[in-house]
Amino acid sequence: MIILGLNAFHGDASAALLKDGAIVCAVEEERFNRTKHWAGYPELAISLCLEDAQADHVAISRDPKAQLWRKLARVAVRPSYWARAADRLRNGARVARAGASLSNARVHHVEHHRAHLASAFFCSPFEEAAVVSIDGFGDFSSVMWGIGRGNRIEVMGSVQFPHSLGLYYTAFTQFLGFPKYGDEYKLMGLAAYGEPRFAEQVRGLVRTEHDQIKLNLDYFTHHSKGVDMTWEGGEPELGKVYSCKMLDTFGEARAPRTEILQRHADMAASVQLVLEENYFQLLRHIQRATGMKRVCLAGGVALNCVANGKVFDQTEFRELWVQPAAHDAGTSIGAALYVWHQVLGRKRNWVMRHVYFGPEYEESKVREAIEAEGAKAHRLEEDDLVARTAALLAEGKIVGWFQGRMEFGPRALGNRSILADPRRPDMKDTLNIRIKFRESFRPFCPSILAERTAEYFETDYPSPFMVQAYKIRPEKRAEIQAVTHGDGTGRLQTVERDVNPLYWKLIHRFGEVTGTPVLINTSFNENEPIVNTPREALSCFLRTNMDVLVMGSHILYKTENASRD
Repeated sequence: MIILGLNAFHGDASAALLKDGAIVCAVEEERFNRTKHWAGYPELAISLCLEDAQADHVAISRDPKAQLWRKLARVAVRPSYWARAADRLRNGARVARAGASLSNARVHHVEHHRAHLASAFFCSPFEEAAVVSIDGFGDFSSVMWGIGRGNRIEVMGSVQFPHSLGLYYTAFTQFLGFPKYGDEYKLMGLAAYGEPRFAEQVRGLVRTEHDQIKLNLDYFTHHSKGVDMTWEGGEPELGKVYSCKMLDTFGEARAPRTEILQRHADMAASVQLVLEENYFQLLRHIQRATGMKRVCLAGGVALNCVANGKVFDQTEFRELWVQPAAHDAGTSIGAALYVWHQVLGRKRNWVMRHVYFGPEYEESKVREAIEAEGAKAHRLEEDDLVARTAALLAEGKIVGWFQGRMEFGPRALGNRSILADPRRPDMKDTLNIRIKFRESFRPFCPSILAERTAEYFETDYPSPFMVQAYKIRPEKRAEIQAVTHGDGTGRLQTVERDVNPLYWKLIHRFGEVTGTPVLINTSFNENEPIVNTPREALSCFLRTNMDVLVMGSHILYKTENASRD
């Protein structure tokens, strides 16, 4: 039984293939067309998924009919909505037709948050858990929660438009001068460098009562004027969502690409604090209502790794599983799983232990890319390749690491990564300036051998997908200074030997050489989607200041390809 899951005509368009209950392929469209967060029909992602298969069912993670009467009632009394409503109807029609071209497949429309819930619970190792989805909006809801048991999810509550914890965070992200779709992680990173001195004022914008998020709508425009959105192919754009009341209360908004002042960092810290207060209040209510000690999370807000790292301290939940593609790309997986379990009634037989579901390139393709560029490379056996790479990292070299199948979701987890030595205090600034060309406050993540986690972090709980940030032990912060964020945390990846043997072997070897079983791991890209092909990896290596590129069994040195720098 083959089910194709789609996130179509929405940000982070993606496709996923479920075969007999297990995901065998999943990829975002942006990795092929090289446009970040691309919104539209994921044609190239679908082609990859269906390369050797034909779908019996197509599951689309939007349901244009969901809460239709609520939508029509709101539009009917607001003439200013009518033009935007027409755009939404056209978008809804495209979503409704999205599966029509896939012949002989039965098409299912899965409500947005139900797809998020399915992507969390049905991928998890838990037989029973509370399940929560929190984001901006999807199918007119911003929160949905319930209980997952076996192959069923029972929805117990939701938060409806116009109230949204995700939109609250987006409004301040825009206010602080980060206007692009998906920029919320920048606010989260900046918050570590500030003090929450504006928290009391920020609390006036949002509160949580039981399981309901309540916005002070005076500070927002989405409910009264609507929001300009572009979802028709290309990078999605979201219009301003905050009102003039924000300026009256907090002063002038920061213009994009201007200097970041301490005031901006303090405001970011305040916004993050208030997000966490509401996040945990909601989770505490859900824990009491369900009686569960386990929780599964999805939705864009569930990518807030700082908040996720405090769940055990702030709630009674004792086990946690976060969908690694918690943003909307992950709904393609969720929609397929929802149909398999909730619609077709099939039992669970699969747990998502990794995200390596994208394309893989044979050695011949790697060699072909090297020869086409006229680059000089050396081929090594695996043990020699690992030993040489670990030695170069210990010398302070910055290494592009391109191996196996590409990751699905926003994080590079050891197959499409840039790696470096976390012991060097200057490495964070070096990577931001020389390689990533981005804001200096942006942090880098530590990959650590899973069995050594307790030595370096105060929380010893698996974090294989970089969606939790834990406090680094005070005595270890100087040792791994380059991955210690301003608040003393690190957004870690715990690497298990049986999940990614080659990456585990590299970190282990680096630990033998240096005494530190940790590497800096950041995504293999430079202001673009994560690289997909060997040619893209080689291009990124040659145009940035990386020192070494390891692709498959081949190693390339910048000193031998200096004329291409």
